[in-house]
Amino acid sequence: MTTPAALAATHALAFTDQRPWSADEFADLMDQFGVAVIGDAHSFILTRTIAGEAEILTLATAPAHQRKGLARNHLKTLLEQRLDRVFLEVAVNNVPAIALYTAAGFQIIGRRRHYYHLTSGEMVDAQVMAWAPKP
Repeated sequence: MTTPAALAATHALAFTDQRPWSADEFADLMDQFGVAVIGDAHSFILTRTIAGEAEILTLATAPAHQRKGLARNHLKTLLEQRLDRVFLEVAVNNVPAIALYTAAGFQIIGRRRHYYHLTSGEMVDAQVMAWAPKP
C-alpha cells in the first residue's frame, strides 16, 4: 500500500503553484469511508466513492514520471468500475489535466469562482467536470 507520506511527497512535486497536501491530510482522507488510492507513489488518483458516485479528490504524478500515460491508466481503471457518475474540480489554468479529463469523456458542468488559492496569491476558478458511462 502507498503511504500517506509518499503520496504527500508526490503531491508536493506535482503541485508547485498550490499548497500541497500534507501526509496528515492524506492519512485523514485515507481513513474515511469510500476513499481509495489508484496507483502508487509515483502517480496516483485519490477518490471517494459513495452510492455509485465517485469524486476525484486529487490526481498527481511526479514530474519524472509524467507523459508516460500513468495518470491516463489510473483514470481508465477508475472509469472501468461500475459507477453512475464521476465528478472532479480542476483549475482552469491546468491545461494538461483538462485535456486528460476531456479525452476520457468528462464534460464541464459548472464553474467555482476563486476556488484555488495559488502560492502567488492569485485566485483561480475551478471547472467542475462530470463523467457518466455511455448507455
